[in-house]
Amino acid sequence: MVFSSHIFLFVFLPLALLLYYGVPAKGRAVVLTLLSYVFYGWWNPWFTLLMLGSTLVDYGCGKLITANGQSESLRRLGMVVSVVVNLAVLGFFKYALFFSESIAVFSEWLGWGTVEGPEFLTRIVLPVGISFYTFQSMSYSIDLYRGHARPAPSLLTFACYVSMFPQLVAGPIVRYGWIADQLRSREHSVDRFLLGLTRLSLGFAKKILLANPMGSMADACFEAGPEALSAPLAWAGALAYALQIYFDFSGYSDMAIGLGLMFGFVFPENFDSPYKSRSVTEFWRRWHITLSSFLRDYLYIPLGGNRRGQLRTYVNLMLVMLIGGLWHGAQWTFVIWGGLHGLALALERLIRERTRWVAPSLLAAPVFLIFLMLTWVFFRAESLTVALSYLRAMIGLGEAGSSSLVLSAIIWRPYHMVALFAAVGVAGLLPNSAKFLRKLTVSKVILAAVLLLVSVRVLGLQGVNPFLYFQF
Repeated sequence: MVFSSHIFLFVFLPLALLLYYGVPAKGRAVVLTLLSYVFYGWWNPWFTLLMLGSTLVDYGCGKLITANGQSESLRRLGMVVSVVVNLAVLGFFKYALFFSESIAVFSEWLGWGTVEGPEFLTRIVLPVGISFYTFQSMSYSIDLYRGHARPAPSLLTFACYVSMFPQLVAGPIVRYGWIADQLRSREHSVDRFLLGLTRLSLGFAKKILLANPMGSMADACFEAGPEALSAPLAWAGALAYALQIYFDFSGYSDMAIGLGLMFGFVFPENFDSPYKSRSVTEFWRRWHITLSSFLRDYLYIPLGGNRRGQLRTYVNLMLVMLIGGLWHGAQWTFVIWGGLHGLALALERLIRERTRWVAPSLLAAPVFLIFLMLTWVFFRAESLTVALSYLRAMIGLGEAGSSSLVLSAIIWRPYHMVALFAAVGVAGLLPNSAKFLRKLTVSKVILAAVLLLVSVRVLGLQGVNPFLYFQF
């Protein structure tokens, strides 16, 4: 089940709200947990067993870590078991086939002959949202070990935290310590509910009115083949994808945060107008903020951060971004995307530390955006071959022929042009959703209601279009 569907908006959500507010306060955690398992099991009921298993393991590890009089070795064992189990589950479902195929490719490249992996790996189905809830569940054990969180008072409370459907599938990544108090007691008010509904409506409009049309443009360009791609069309496709992934993911985050408010929860912000950045460093402070902070606190700092000299700092930045790229998907294109961002972060830090030079905005902003669009090509392309072919087209070395005229007719249609200019304007000129709704007014509520009605009507023409980050 996806947020951008009729069954969620008109069946699941109304029933969920009716059940949630129809039971006594003490029973709401049970209702929310059960609703979340129904929501997650909609794709495949067997997926719920995997999430339940992860929940039981991490809750048990948390008990071991926080038991009175527990020795340091057993506390560490509890934390290690939690990390190993979660990474093993994530590694098996997401990366087993990738590593098997990579070993086969390298074996042939080195002349060692063909190495065939187990046939069953090709039948593995990636559970939706596994990257997000395993990170959340694992962070609970790590934070308990570090003393950054208090243990969950009950298995039900922890299960509610892990499975909470508003942000279960694609974030924001919410750490237990951030909402521990809210799980016990939270505010339910008309103002908070209305703010959540307004935020939900804006996120839904981002997805339907901006992300999906941009996705249609991007898909046409990336799937056209080199013979149809002129340089202008290639750049148009890259720009469209940059806008698609931003509005798709920030739209989901808006809907998740809005849904959380409707159930009394305040989730952390996940986007802060990232395309207004002037550097890659600034971009990663504004893009997918909860993942950036997760990688910083659980990977970059434990690796030594910037405390072990300049060279080690650059190495740590590269490692974190390479792993961050691999987290997004089991393909070498994601690794290259992460590596390029890691290299850019290290280079920016080197220039800043050695020269103290800061590029003027008029220069920094366009250079950053060009770099970003070039790297998004690796993120979007289905293979390294496709990515390199697309980049050649972007610099005018493509093989565009008469078929590019057909692609042009698809790309430059009025519907796409209106959506493109609207998307550029919203991303580059308007404030982010949190700032826009800092003060909720009648006019903003009316605007959100109109956008919701228009989006529902357009959704009927588009059909179901899942969020991009479901695949990660």
